[in-house]
Amino acid sequence: MARNATLPARQGAEAPVAVARYQQVKDFITHRIQDGQWQVGDRLPSENELVQQFGISRMTVNRALRELAEQGRIERVAGVGSFVAPEKPQSTLLRIANLAAEVRQRGHDYACRVLLVERIPAPVDAAAALELRTGESVFHAVCVHLEDGVPVQLEDRWVNPHMAPDFGAQDFSRLQPSEYLVRNVPYDQMEHVVDAVLPTPDQARLLQMPQAAPCLLLTRRTWLGGVPVTLVRCLHPGSRYRLGSRMQADGNPLVG
Repeated sequence: MARNATLPARQGAEAPVAVARYQQVKDFITHRIQDGQWQVGDRLPSENELVQQFGISRMTVNRALRELAEQGRIERVAGVGSFVAPEKPQSTLLRIANLAAEVRQRGHDYACRVLLVERIPAPVDAAAALELRTGESVFHAVCVHLEDGVPVQLEDRWVNPHMAPDFGAQDFSRLQPSEYLVRNVPYDQMEHVVDAVLPTPDQARLLQMPQAAPCLLLTRRTWLGGVPVTLVRCLHPGSRYRLGSRMQADGNPLVG
């Protein structure tokens, strides 16, 4: 059961004048989450309590809470209140992550729903990315990855059949497409591009999220000997996932 987070007396009045008032509220809440005073699931002070504490308008407090919710710091439940949100999992950009392993390492349940595996004529964008002729045959797979039953990634994958001829014959109920490729199809180059996008209606439905909520789109391409192997677009709800990397000052990734 969630505990109620409490306010110390008149902290807001001591915030620097140069800081916007809504930012003062955001900083106040963020610092208490970061230093551990407020834990995951704790109920935050109500809007009325924050209005009285900081001596500001309800509209200003609402903006602070809304932005914190958009950043994934807190969760707002209509008619109930605001709560400290679980930290969003982070996946690396420097390697092809094993999403199943990452989820299980956090002690959570992982599941993959394979929605589609087909061999079809390549559309223009996939053909260009895989350096094939438009309409040439390619493999196409669509999966939804779930953490504790909640969708965290929609995977849309195109595979060059010249580089992975057995892809379409696999039983993906046992081994998800990305795991099969990593285990069986080598690559020597990889490209990652990340964009902020809004989901289409179908994507929002599959990810069980509002269509107006932002997503992170990770587009990955791999090559072997200069020949493209796969193009995959991984769509993540921005409120549930983040992408990041850590590297040395010389630009080389840290190992381990």
